[in-house]
Order: sequence, then structure tokens, then C-alpha cells
Amino acid sequence: MLQAVIFDLDGTLVDTAPDLTHATNHVLESEGMEPITAAAVRSMVGLGGRMLLKRGFAWHGVELDPERLERLYARFIEYYSANICVSSVAFPGAVALLERCAAAGLKVGICTNKPEALSVQLMAALGLSAHFGAIVGADTTSSPKPNPAPYFETLRQLGVSGPSLMVGDSETDILTARAAGVPVVGVSFGYTPRPVQEFGPDHVIGHFDELWPILKNQLHI
Repeated sequence: MLQAVIFDLDGTLVDTAPDLTHATNHVLESEGMEPITAAAVRSMVGLGGRMLLKRGFAWHGVELDPERLERLYARFIEYYSANICVSSVAFPGAVALLERCAAAGLKVGICTNKPEALSVQLMAALGLSAHFGAIVGADTTSSPKPNPAPYFETLRQLGVSGPSLMVGDSETDILTARAAGVPVVGVSFGYTPRPVQEFGPDHVIGHFDELWPILKNQLHI
């Protein structure tokens, strides 16, 4: 019987694109470049802030050397941390789904490529921290997703050794679940340059109301 549900964060549980766009454009404009759209940023999210910046600059045909990337990443993190929840909101149905999981005795965790401290900060700002028994970020373990180590660490922190399931929006999440040997549900409303169904998740949902029947089936209730 299913014991835990592990969620990705950006583009899965929370629509963070507006605030990530502001932070990215803050850095771009500080370097004399034109801002990019939220739609562009949505296609760049998934492998952490450094990759987001690299892709943002590549949008303008600029390749960042490692030293410049680290300097700009520090600027990005400073701005984003100070403005982490200006426009970010949970996706429709997410909170109700989390409440259903709690009522059914399902343990819930977050496994994200966002830094752990920022993930914890965002959940607190949204008033959602109490729903999660573990929040594991890109820097919690030595390797970020799609390495399965963060997923296993999430389970460890939850105290779960039985069946679990992942929910994510990107190829990174699908690959993580496959590497961990667990089923995965893809959300069609997330951040990916290609439709999530192209990456072969076990199920695809367009709203969190559609997730509960899948979980209920695995709970045998």
C-alpha cells in the first residue's frame, strides 16, 4: 500500500515562474541586457538557478564562464531570497490534495532542485510548511535530481521504506523516478520545453483534483 507522495516544487506544487522571472531579469538587466518573458523562463526551469541563469544569458547569445556565473548566481539568490513569494502561489487544487493526503495517513515530502533553504523559506511564506515531513533540495545531498539520491533522502527523512510515488512536471522528475524505481505522475501545467507526456510518466494530470483517484487506487480505499 502507498505510504508516501513526493512532490517536485517549482512548476508542480507552486507556480514560481513570476518571481523566478523577476529574479532572472534583475540579473540580466544589471548586466545591460533586455528582460525575457515568463513564458521563456518556464521553459528554462528545472535544473537549478545556475542553469536558469545560463539559459537566460544564452537566450541573448551570451555564454557565461564559471567565475562570472558564480558572481551572477550570488546576485540572483540575494534578489530571489528577498522577493521569493511576491507573486508565487500554489497551483489550483494543491492545498486540498495535501489535506486529503494527511487525512489518509499519507506522508508527503518535497524533492526539488531548488536550494533547500529557499524551498523551506518559500513553503513558510506560503503557509504550507506543516504539510511536509521533509523538504529536500538540490544541495541537501551531494547530487541533485535526476540522481535518485535526493529522492531516497526524502524518503529517509519521512521514515518511509515502503511504496512511494513521485509527482513532477519535467523530464528531470521522470528520470529521477525511473532511477529510484518508483511510479511517477506528470503534471501538464508545469515548466518544460516539451509536453511532459513525451517523457513517459505513468500518469498525466491537468489538475490536482485528478491526482486523488490515482492515489486512492494505490491506497486501496
